[in-house]
Amino acid sequence: MLSTSYDSSLVSLSFMVAILTSYTALNLAGRINSLQEKNIFGWLVGGALVMGVGIWSMHFIGMLAFQLPIPLAYDFKISALSLVIAVLASGFALWQINQPHLPVTHLSISAVIMGSAIAAMHYTGMAALRMTPGIEYDRFLFGTSIVIAVFASGAALWIAFKLRKDARHTKTFRALASIIMGGAIVGMHYTGMAAANFPIGSVCSAVADGIKPGQLTVLVIVTTLAVLAFASALLTSALDEKLETQTEKLARSLADANSELTKQTLHDNLTKLANRRFLEERLKQMLSNATREGSRFAIMFLDLDGFKTVNDSLGHHTGDLLLIEVAARIRNNLREQDIVARLGGDEFVILIEINDLEDAASVANKLVIAINQPVQINEYDFCISSSIGIAVFPENGVTEHDLLVNADAAMYHTKHTGRAGYRFFESSMNANAHNQLQFIQDLRNALKLGEFYLDYQPKFHAQNGSIVGAEALLRWKHPTRGIIEPDDFVPIATKTGLIDTIGEWVLDEACRQMREWHDVGYSTWKISVNLSASQFRQTNLVEFVAATLIGRSLPPGCLILEVKESATMHNIEASLLILKKLAELGVEISIDDFGSAYSSLRYLKHMPASELKIDRDFIRELAYGTNDAAIVAAIISLGHSLNLRIVGKGVETTNQQDCLTSLGCDVLQGYLMGRPMSPLQFLKEENAMSASKIA
Repeated sequence: MLSTSYDSSLVSLSFMVAILTSYTALNLAGRINSLQEKNIFGWLVGGALVMGVGIWSMHFIGMLAFQLPIPLAYDFKISALSLVIAVLASGFALWQINQPHLPVTHLSISAVIMGSAIAAMHYTGMAALRMTPGIEYDRFLFGTSIVIAVFASGAALWIAFKLRKDARHTKTFRALASIIMGGAIVGMHYTGMAAANFPIGSVCSAVADGIKPGQLTVLVIVTTLAVLAFASALLTSALDEKLETQTEKLARSLADANSELTKQTLHDNLTKLANRRFLEERLKQMLSNATREGSRFAIMFLDLDGFKTVNDSLGHHTGDLLLIEVAARIRNNLREQDIVARLGGDEFVILIEINDLEDAASVANKLVIAINQPVQINEYDFCISSSIGIAVFPENGVTEHDLLVNADAAMYHTKHTGRAGYRFFESSMNANAHNQLQFIQDLRNALKLGEFYLDYQPKFHAQNGSIVGAEALLRWKHPTRGIIEPDDFVPIATKTGLIDTIGEWVLDEACRQMREWHDVGYSTWKISVNLSASQFRQTNLVEFVAATLIGRSLPPGCLILEVKESATMHNIEASLLILKKLAELGVEISIDDFGSAYSSLRYLKHMPASELKIDRDFIRELAYGTNDAAIVAAIISLGHSLNLRIVGKGVETTNQQDCLTSLGCDVLQGYLMGRPMSPLQFLKEENAMSASKIA
């Protein structure tokens, strides 16, 4: 089934609209009850419209909150039918609660009728998606949603009947009742949504000719405001000043809610810039206008250089502050009529009207200079830059897709040719873009085709030179490109989200190999596996590690999980909690590249680590009497005082080996003593070493 998700801000907004609608309905019920018989019909019609549109608006706000990994749209006629059902159900409810009496039997029958109508409105609204194949509903949840609708309707009718007359504390009771009724309406809706399952490969047939999410947003707002205006006029005509004031406040609240809906659906929450949905709507407009008038415009794809390093080193909070500052700089260097949108992460798109290419070049140059200026955040000084790709209509494309793809290709060309600048799209860049897409597709298939394998680099006891274990290193044997190094594919796997699945395979395969070595007598060896920053943030990491150890019948103590120092800096408290849970399993923790990130010493004493791996930058120029030697000596002394094993990696010369050994390093790893190799070769090297010692 397709994965689904919800925009939490829109879910909250739908609940608020449901509450406000319920409050309006209760006030209308009280007003209708006080009218003379000849005026009741008009109020019933008006009340039905207000209440029906409110329920309908809540439903489609919930639909806007609902997200699938495919384009969605809504059939206009079916959506309109669902609105009619909501209005009729509301009219029936208002008529029912204004009867002189409401016996239990009558209440029950009315609850079934109204609940069925509300459920029909919901599932008719769902049908407006026109999914192919059709939506598959979970029978239990489907039935539960109808039961909720019936019971909610019964409760709503009973509450409205009891509160229809103004009395002491009525306003307070109506407010509380509105929350209950709103919760019941929302509960029915999201239970119904939970019942819906969308098979893999489903498509929304309404995309071709239906109402797009952005158009639906406008439709919901306009319809709701129109009916609220009608309700306001209806209530203003009443003589009751208190009721008039309440209604005006309610209308303003709903108008604010709809305004917030527009803002939430069309703007980025972090930077307050336009989002992808707003960008798509404006791009369509600019294409239409430019085609009709024969004018030109440029689309710029902007990506920050070095942003990932900031995020990995100092955490998402600092990264977010940096994005806010960059967004302000972009906005300040554009004209009022220019459009800038944030697509997500550190990617921005700018739309500008131009007369010639110089206009676009001038704007791009201003942006590059502005973003390149130093910025200070939380006492840190940053110098980042930006890479910009530019596509021009109509020379570089006449469709939204072509323009965006070509601008993106130009941006990647900028990155690959030096960064911190801009490039106009050229047709030759399409080949690079195609190669990039093909590489990503090959990477997606590599795991299931068995193209990944592990090499193992031995780790040696510094004093006696015996093998104490190995580090598992990922390799990719591409069918046509040959061996691809991790530096060439891991960054792309990280960006595309594939790194988590690949990382799970690496852990399982390394444990499988370690089990084989244990079975042939090497039970004292330990296997080291690197955890990516992305894996370290997974909520099920501890459970997966435990399951892998059990599945491979491997003692926890022979597994070392290497975590880069920077990965723990995202959220210190959460990182410490994860590390402690892993340590409680019996797994050893190694802090990799120690000394390469910020604020390490402050938290090191709290980390349940067993091992420190000294960053290779300190070892590369290592020699007696140098600053590097002093730093390494300090790290070793610090680690030993905390009962940590110290590993020196990247050892490539005998001088480095001797220096590290004399400084007290416990374990050595590097090309001097052993390169990464296959499991079979690893055992051959071990046997050869053992034989030479015996001889």
